[in-house]
Formats: sequence, C-alpha cells, structure tokens
Amino acid sequence: VMAQCKEPTLACLPAGEASKNFASYEKLLRILLERGFTRGDCVVAVGGGVVGDLAGFAASTYLRGIDFYNMPTTLLSAVDASVGGKNGIDFLGVKNQVGVFRQPNLVLIDSETFATLPERQISSGMAEVIKMAATSDPALFALCERATREDLPAIIRAAVAVKRDVVEADEREGGLRRVLNFGHTVGHAIESLAGGG
Repeated sequence: VMAQCKEPTLACLPAGEASKNFASYEKLLRILLERGFTRGDCVVAVGGGVVGDLAGFAASTYLRGIDFYNMPTTLLSAVDASVGGKNGIDFLGVKNQVGVFRQPNLVLIDSETFATLPERQISSGMAEVIKMAATSDPALFALCERATREDLPAIIRAAVAVKRDVVEADEREGGLRRVLNFGHTVGHAIESLAGGG
C-alpha cells in the first residue's frame, strides 16, 4: 500500500480492543497534524476492526473529515466492521461509546489476505457471517453449512451484500439495522465484565 503513496506516513498500533481508546486516537491525530495532512490527503486503514474503527474516527474528525479507505485484514473486519460506517473508540469501559457514522470512500477486501489467518480468526469471522445468514440470507446459511476455505470469496460477497443492504436502509440504527446486533449485545456485555476483548 505504501508503495502506491506519493508521500506515505506509517502509524502502527498494538492489536486488540485495548488500543481502541483516546490515547490511540490522539496518537493518530498528532501524526496527521505533525505530518501536515490536508483535506487533499487520506487515511488508509490496513488491519482488523479496531484499526478500521480508529483510523475511520481519526479521518472523520481531522479537519472535519478527510478521505478514508479501509483494507480489512481479518475475515471478521471484512464482513462486519469495514462495511457499516461506524467509527469510534471505547470510553470508560463502555464499548464504542464515542464515535461517528461515516462510510469509507472505499473498502478493498482481498480474500487472499486471509490465507495466512489462523483457524480461530476464520471461525471468528464465520460466526459473524452465520449470524447475518441466520437473520437475513438462507442461501448464505446453506453455503456456510458446506463451506471450505475455497468458498470464502463467495461467502464474503454474500455477507457484505447483507450488511450493505441493511446499512443502506438504516445507516444510523433507527430500526432495521438492529438485526445486525443479533448476539452482539450479550457478547459486548461479556467483554465488558471480562475487562475487554
């Protein structure tokens, strides 16, 4: 990605939910300011859901918004976080308490990126796919029942289509989009009680 940039700037953050905080957000804003980013520049997130949420939040608020591109590197972020336009951070132990709704300019999903993911990461992403399939797409559910890793491109396309359609109909979670939270509420409660993800 950096080779394609005229003047690239790299910012790295530790993996995991613990990085989704004001300190990481401030770090990104500081880098943008110190490197002189203007509205003609952009932020490209390359990573999982935490990286996408943080980078999207920084891009959405720096100079009241600069371009943002998302390149998810986990199956979970590809089918979930990269698509919905929710960007933000956790605050005082509450998940996603501070943030904005803003769709990325582009999401680039390369399923070959997932070839090196451990089985646990694939399972995590597939749990999200199965949840979407169970609530919205019987054909996707049937595909998941017999799927192998070779089916990932088709699974990703179908899951992203489900999420896209729901988000386009209800971007700010006024009603229909709640179907995407199937299972999330209990999961977030468990994460909070356990002290993070």
